[in-house]
Order: sequence, then C-alpha cells, then structure tokens
Amino acid sequence: MSTQQLLILNQQQIQQKIDRIAYQILEDNFDEKEILIAGMLPRGNHLAERLKKILDEIAPFKSKLVTIDLDRHSNSLNAKIDFDIQDCHDKVVILVDDVLNSGKALAYGFGVFLDAPLKKLRTVVLVDRNHKSFPIATDYAGIALSTIIKQHVDVVLNKPGEEDAVYLR
Repeated sequence: MSTQQLLILNQQQIQQKIDRIAYQILEDNFDEKEILIAGMLPRGNHLAERLKKILDEIAPFKSKLVTIDLDRHSNSLNAKIDFDIQDCHDKVVILVDDVLNSGKALAYGFGVFLDAPLKKLRTVVLVDRNHKSFPIATDYAGIALSTIIKQHVDVVLNKPGEEDAVYLR
C-alpha cells in the first residue's frame, strides 16, 4: 500500500466544516433548552469539543459535552461513558465521530442510548466515506468522500506540533 498522502481538507477547511455543522445543529434545535454532545473517543471527542465551543457562542441553549469510549474491535457493544444515561431523558443527543466508514462505531454509539427515552438522536461526522455495512446515515457531515475500500482516511485533530488536516492514503 502506498504511503503517499493526499490532502483532502486543510485546517481552514476543517474549521469551515465545523462552523457549518454547528449552525446546522443550531437550526435543528433552536427551541431546545439543552442538548448533549456525545463525542466518541478519541477524535470524535475532539470534534465534539469544537462544536460545543462554537455552540456556546452562537446558541441560546446550553450544550453539555459527554464522552463515549468504545471498544471498536469488539464484536459486541462494550462502551464506557462519563455520564448517567438518565441525564439523557427527553433530551436531544448529538453523536459525534470523525469518520464514518462501515458504520459499526456509530451503531455501537447508538446502542449506548437504546434504553434512554431521548427526544431525538442526531449524528455528526467530519468525513462520510460511503462504505457502510450497517444502515447508518449521518445527519451532519463535513464532507462525503467516495474512496476505494483499501484507502484510509487520516483525521489529524489537536495533535501538538501538527496542523489539523484530513488525508487520504
């Protein structure tokens, strides 16, 4: 496999995508008092933190950041959460990850909330690769990218000494 990287999104483009997604979330939830932004560790959480920061500046509602730590290699739902699932009762939850590939991680993310009576659950990804094995759709995506299955999307966020970027290799 080639080690060459193709820059898909640079730092400015990533910020523009995040800003646009934040405004879409605001438009979809304008009448809410509070929403929960559930970031999937590790990079989905970085993206969720950035969305929360923007929403705190522009939205009339409160936003609360929660994290989900999934075992992405498990054949069953194995997740650690830093919140009480009852805090989600009748709330809007925005589930955030960096890349949607097969849909397995987001499906497991949904599983965390199966027993919670949510008002609604929405999904955010920075990159939607269109290789879904699970019937998962994103509500907000930075970019939809058609790739071949052997290619890999690298999302670089919050790495010391490196600019934010999305690469295809």
